[in-house]
Amino acid sequence: MKYYIKALLNFSNFHGRSTSREFWYFCLFNLLLQIITFIIDIAFKLSFSILFYSIGVTSFLYTLVTIIPGLAISVRRLHDIGKSGCLLFLPIIPIVGAIWLLILFCSNSQPGENNWGPNPKETFI
Repeated sequence: MKYYIKALLNFSNFHGRSTSREFWYFCLFNLLLQIITFIIDIAFKLSFSILFYSIGVTSFLYTLVTIIPGLAISVRRLHDIGKSGCLLFLPIIPIVGAIWLLILFCSNSQPGENNWGPNPKETFI
């Protein structure tokens, strides 16, 4: 949970690097909390409709709160492997782009210092 809170508090930092552990724990807790907000929306029938799509109020609010921190940690994760944050646009390419981005997120950190700073794994060890 500390990685999740760290990512939320570090929401405006699109520079530097994030370890894979930090990124994946953020993703895990984000998914769990999204499921909880979805269950709350269903239990209390909290939803509104936009065109033909129904959106839960708590899920919508939670997504608004976490979208910027999620983008920031994703950019820092790409920086950790030595890639530009612009690669977050890869999912525009159908199927292949999302798979390629997932492979990049699963890649090991670039050892030593790169254009975006020192390796966070080596800094704390």
